Amino acid sequence: MSLNTSIRRIALGLGALAATFTASPVLAQGDLLVAPTRVIINGAGNAEVVLSNIGSQAATYRIGVELRRMEPDGDFADVTEAEANATEKAAIEMLRYAPKRITLLPGQPQSIRLSARPAPELPDGEYRVHMSFRAVPPTLSPEAAQEQVAAGQLAIRLTPVYGITIPVFIRKGRLEAGATIANPRLGGNATSKWLELDMRRTGQRSVYGELLGKRGGEQVFGIKGIAIYPEVQGRSVRVPLTAEQAAKLTGPIRIEYRELPENGGQLIAEITSTIR
Repeated sequence: MSLNTSIRRIALGLGALAATFTASPVLAQGDLLVAPTRVIINGAGNAEVVLSNIGSQAATYRIGVELRRMEPDGDFADVTEAEANATEKAAIEMLRYAPKRITLLPGQPQSIRLSARPAPELPDGEYRVHMSFRAVPPTLSPEAAQEQVAAGQLAIRLTPVYGITIPVFIRKGRLEAGATIANPRLGGNATSKWLELDMRRTGQRSVYGELLGKRGGEQVFGIKGIAIYPEVQGRSVRVPLTAEQAAKLTGPIRIEYRELPENGGQLIAEITSTIR
């Protein structure tokens, strides 16, 4: 694996982590803020994403799109152009966006404009790409480079490439979706505890929301940003628990999967189970 690939995977992982454990519609990485964290375009529509530079220096960012597939454990695998299926190729082809490179002064926001134009003959369904925002490392000035040469110095500069990736969904037609929860069980080791469960998706589009664990009138745990994308029928989910939370998961526990509050909070799936 190349250095660039390793850095890219780290940046993607940080972005995914932020999306999973915060309710905020903003992602931050390095000096870059991105809002919203998910974009949905229904039919032939438009949208925008706002980038903000919260650093103290001007910064340049490169905007691009890429393909990623969800795996049964909820992780993502990169998809090359040669590996793309018909649905993925259609998603890339129908999405337009501008600009593709921006330089932001400190405190300056700028919008990225998105539009989708699904072809009339395209089958109804959900199409998805992942939009990336990558910092472009500053180059060494000619004066500084000449000074190094004059001094007989050989310098190797490793600059981390920070970035954020968000999903962009293009939905054509009237699409339904649902989910089920099964087999909740406790797991853990000497240093950590967790709740594992199996989730399955139904319908023609992805589902996205939060998992809530309730005992009586008390909420024991909550985790946001749980998604199941159309390329998988189901996935496993691991909810990290504190020792106090794990101790409360005795007796009947109600687990709910709901849309996020800002999306209406509608109940998608539920199960009441005695966890062992």
